[in-house]
Amino acid sequence: MNVTVEIGDQVVELEVPDALISEATEFFDKMDRDMNCGWQMSRWWVPDPDSTQRCQIVADKLLTSIQKNESESAMLMCAYILRAKPSTCRISINTVGEIQGNAFYDA
Repeated sequence: MNVTVEIGDQVVELEVPDALISEATEFFDKMDRDMNCGWQMSRWWVPDPDSTQRCQIVADKLLTSIQKNESESAMLMCAYILRAKPSTCRISINTVGEIQGNAFYDA
């Protein structure tokens, strides 16, 4: 699946293999267990992130992966988002420090 990631003026195209979504289930489950304990989302502590908030948290991790040129990690983060929001074709990452500003768009 092709996903466009927008980071300010930068646009990154990621081709996420469909199989990755099902093959990385154990990794995604661990991510969910970590988030089950709550998460600091910018200035706010969220004790039980919902599905959208979890994707916003993972989009923040996606940003870090792209900035560090860690393509495997970026693919995993994008696959996590696609597992939760399968119709996502574009991810807009907020670059001013507000995780809640990360947005997901369908085709």
